[in-house]
Amino acid sequence: MYGPYDPASYWRPNLTGILLIIGLLPVMFDKIPGRKITGPLMIFVFPWVATALLHGPIEMTTLQSTIGIVITLVLAVGGLFLGFRGRQQYNPGQAMLGFGITYAIAVMYFLAFGFGLDVIGTNKFGGFMLTLVLSAVAIGVSLPLGIVLALGRRANNMPLIQMLCIGFIELIRSVPLITVLFMAQFMLPLFLPEGVDFDNLIRALVGMSLFSSAYMAEVVRGGLQAIPKGQFEAADALGLNYNMSMRLVVLPQALKIVIPNIVSTFIGLFKDTTLVSIIGLLDLLLTMKQSVTSTQWLGMEHTGYIFVGSIYLVCCFGMSRYSIYLEKKLHTGHKR
Repeated sequence: MYGPYDPASYWRPNLTGILLIIGLLPVMFDKIPGRKITGPLMIFVFPWVATALLHGPIEMTTLQSTIGIVITLVLAVGGLFLGFRGRQQYNPGQAMLGFGITYAIAVMYFLAFGFGLDVIGTNKFGGFMLTLVLSAVAIGVSLPLGIVLALGRRANNMPLIQMLCIGFIELIRSVPLITVLFMAQFMLPLFLPEGVDFDNLIRALVGMSLFSSAYMAEVVRGGLQAIPKGQFEAADALGLNYNMSMRLVVLPQALKIVIPNIVSTFIGLFKDTTLVSIIGLLDLLLTMKQSVTSTQWLGMEHTGYIFVGSIYLVCCFGMSRYSIYLEKKLHTGHKR
């Protein structure tokens, strides 16, 4: 289940999983209170807490130097000033920029120091834990990125952005995932400056997230095209600008329509995590294959495959059932 992860540190992924479940349950089910608290925490806090627990502190020498501390402190204070000033002047863009700078600096320092745990390299990640990390990050990134790409593809008044979004979507969709993974793993270092490198797991995460976001963009675009023109006109009649009309009127309806397609994409992405074994990452399937080579498993190899298949079946079936639950809850069939 954990691959080559340090057995003495199994409590770290276990605690991460418990925090994930506690945070997601109120978000997924209305009957469980606390959504307004756990929702923002899962978006803005949990990813970095999970990183600190699973990996430990990330070395950032520049930030930990005296000059780095002074510069980042000035930037953080300036970001807060800019953010509060933007709120006072009812300028959401300025407020988001200011608070975003402060948030980014806080995240970097948290990752640099973490909880003071020992560092466990990502080469020790494996098994079901690695599968969950890959799928959770790719799913969490691909949905918002796919929405942005879908909106960009429909931005007829911004031809440059529209062309870039169309080019990215069509390029990614024209190649298989394994090609994207190979490019991220072996070709990307050739284009980076000397001395600059990325972790193998990070490359796989970026490749899978970008690949899934292209397909998600087309799913969301289908939902946007299904919205009657009258909804856009109604938003204009209410005096809503583009951002407000999309956020309050159009996108909620579009995403509700394409819930089955979104979940199908998530299920496919979850199963596609097995492809990372080709680039040397010890996912659940590869860990099982290595385990059955032991003499203790002679004549019982099929048991391992049945066990792994059962895990994928339970996870995919669970996502499918939750999709049906959401459809009934949101009345996607527009029943009266």
